[in-house]
Amino acid sequence: MERLRRGVPSLSAAVVLLCAVFMMIPEVSSVRYIVGGNMGWSTNVNYTIWARDKHFYNGDWLFFVYDRNQMNVLEVNKTDYESCNSDHPLHNWTTGAGRDVVPLNVTRQYYFVSGKGFCYGGMKISVLVENPPPPPVASPIKSKSIISTYTFRGQILIPAVFAIAAVWDSFLRLC
Repeated sequence: MERLRRGVPSLSAAVVLLCAVFMMIPEVSSVRYIVGGNMGWSTNVNYTIWARDKHFYNGDWLFFVYDRNQMNVLEVNKTDYESCNSDHPLHNWTTGAGRDVVPLNVTRQYYFVSGKGFCYGGMKISVLVENPPPPPVASPIKSKSIISTYTFRGQILIPAVFAIAAVWDSFLRLC
């Protein structure tokens, strides 16, 4: 039992240290696009116009919503996209539920069509996936104010203090 108690403080210290590290990691977000907006993946939608004002980044998702009994989602190459040939798709994203999610996890041009003749009616979309833009660079500080110095130090100092306190607490419990 004595040995079990000694392991608990080190576990709590590790948890506190991990929480402090995760607080310092910047947030990364991705976007899930419903293809066609409220019209979904259907006929009578110009997907070129729909995609025109959007930026697709590595890590985003395309969400295809459609009638599962009639349509499908096929990834094809550029030649098959232009000719609406769905005979040899690179990938069939159709799951049978009519709610298919495609991860955009490679920076490249993607081509999607709906087979069964729907491509000829305009059910095709091409998206260019890029790497996300770098985070904005902070403007230089013109004056050395006490507030800005403490704010910067607080971002590093506060998690470090909690980590040191957790290790010290573990040490005291072992002694």
